[in-house]
This record gives sequence, structure tokens and C-alpha cells, in this order.
Amino acid sequence: MSHIHRLGRGFTLIELLVTVAIVGVLASVVLPMMELVVQRNKEQDLRIALREIRSGLDAYRLAVQEGRVAHSPTVSGYPPSLNSLVEGVEDARSPSSKSRIYFIRRIPRDPFSTETDSTTDKQWGIRSYASSANSPDEGEDVYDVYSRSSGVGLNGVAYRDW
Repeated sequence: MSHIHRLGRGFTLIELLVTVAIVGVLASVVLPMMELVVQRNKEQDLRIALREIRSGLDAYRLAVQEGRVAHSPTVSGYPPSLNSLVEGVEDARSPSSKSRIYFIRRIPRDPFSTETDSTTDKQWGIRSYASSANSPDEGEDVYDVYSRSSGVGLNGVAYRDW
């Protein structure tokens, strides 16, 4: 008799189904929230990457204006490529010809780029000084960068317009 009494202490099929249903509902609520968290993190990474590159571009331009970077008066004073910010340029004011000015340590990756096999400088869209803001084109210099992603941010603005 005691053997039968112990069998009655387990879960019934209905209790198990209710438990599985509750776990399923919780999972369906958590997954979209996790996707939102991932997108927010990527957007934050994009903001940081754009700020870092743009600060490097501004620092390069300032170095040109201060006479620390040799340039032709017919050019805009912005770097010829993103790699120039990392590779550095010769300091025109330094008595040593080996002295270089570096503007950023590395070119950050575009978090929304789908190109996994390209170098980080190829992931970014590049706007030259001569091109318009509405229709950015590459040219002889790098005035600004933008994401090539076709996605739209949580704020409703396309990533390429950030």
C-alpha cells in the first residue's frame, strides 16, 4: 500500500504542460527584449566608432592648420585615406625626420557591416571634402565616414545618416 502512495506524489501531465506553457510564454517575451538589447549595443558601438574616426579626422585637419603636416595649398587638408590616421604622418615641425604623428590606434569596425573578409577601412563609406552631404562620394581625401548599412536605428534615422 505504501508503494502506491509514493507513486501519487509525482507531477501530473497537466501540471507539466502548464509549466512548459509558462516557460514558453516567458521565452517569447524575453527573446524580443534580447534582440533589442543587442541592437542597442550595436548602435552604441557605431556611435563610438564614428566619434573615434571623426575625432581622428579633426585632429589631422588641426595638425595641417598648425603646420605639423606638410600639404599642398590646393588640397583640403584632410587625410588621403583612413589608413593615414593609423599609419601616421611625418611631423613637419620636428627636427627629427623620424618623428610621426598618429591620430588613432586602429580603425574601428562598423558593427553593422556584413563584410567579414574586408579590412576595417573598407567597411566604412567615405565622403570627400568636395562631395555634398546628401550624396556622399569618395574623392582625394576623407572628410567624413558613414555606415554602409541599409538598416534604420531605433531612433528612426538610417545608420548611414548618423
